Amino acid sequence: MREMRSSAIFLGAILARCGQADLSYPGGCELGPRPIDLHLTGLRDMGAVIREDCGRLCCTAPRLVGRELILSLPSVGATENLMLAACGGVGTTSICNAAREPEIEDLQNYLCTCGAKVFGAGTSTVTVEGGAFLHGGTYTVMPDRIAAATYLCAAAAAGGEVRLTGTKERLFATVTAALREAGCAVTADSGGITLRRERELRAIRPIHTAPYPGFPTDAQAVLMATLARSRGTTVFEENIFTNRFRHVDELTRMGADIRVSGRVAVVTGAERLHGATVRSTDLRGGAALCVAALAAEGETVVSGVEHIDRGYEDITETLKALGADIRRDDSPGAE
Repeated sequence: MREMRSSAIFLGAILARCGQADLSYPGGCELGPRPIDLHLTGLRDMGAVIREDCGRLCCTAPRLVGRELILSLPSVGATENLMLAACGGVGTTSICNAAREPEIEDLQNYLCTCGAKVFGAGTSTVTVEGGAFLHGGTYTVMPDRIAAATYLCAAAAAGGEVRLTGTKERLFATVTAALREAGCAVTADSGGITLRRERELRAIRPIHTAPYPGFPTDAQAVLMATLARSRGTTVFEENIFTNRFRHVDELTRMGADIRVSGRVAVVTGAERLHGATVRSTDLRGGAALCVAALAAEGETVVSGVEHIDRGYEDITETLKALGADIRRDDSPGAE
């Protein structure tokens, strides 16, 4: 679990069910400091005893007790972790300043399907009445809104048309709004979303990443890659993570004109991008390189694809189904 940041989400559920847990400190993409102190503080407030020892979390909690938990920032992971812990605890837990992302609503709906009593997801306060008997159930997980945003950006970068079925625009409306402003025709109906790009992309108003319902930080890199060949200049301000422009150096190898100063990246559309050998250093940055490669002239080789695998079921086959000339080489020594 050391390489999977979401492993921290297991902590609350395991503690509530088993009374103890011993996990490696979670990893994930290197996007700057992402401490899990909000997770640990909330669990401690509910009665857990947590010791951090040589990269491991050693936790015990004979019983978790519900109480009011106030998050200093609306962390998605901490909100999910504490929701799961509270379901197995006793009493009522209120999570204040909770994340409002659609995934929080989806988790609530799933837990309620299994018998839990959870209310308020989608607002800033989530309430859990612990002690409910939990049982199995059948549930359909929501579509991956960031994967959907990635494939819309891919079509916008390369040109042409794509239709995504089984997703809803409200899940990532800030992304579709940006693509419309850039010159794409985006239409949504009950069956899905269609994007068509027939003309040159144009620069758009500044993008400021923010917690939901703001522009998602996970879509920042793929939109930046899309606008690398737009007409004009677009400013990106990254407000969630301190190290989320690692893809910029690789995009500039492909001819992109991007200048970074602190949390701000200024993208001036280039007349053309060219193929290059580039390396993925994180999940969304790797997806951005694939998007840029679709818009570039010539062949691009992307290494470090194990990062991309963490967030996409099979990006190679999906892009191939959309008409991309793409192949994967997992042979020893392949770049």
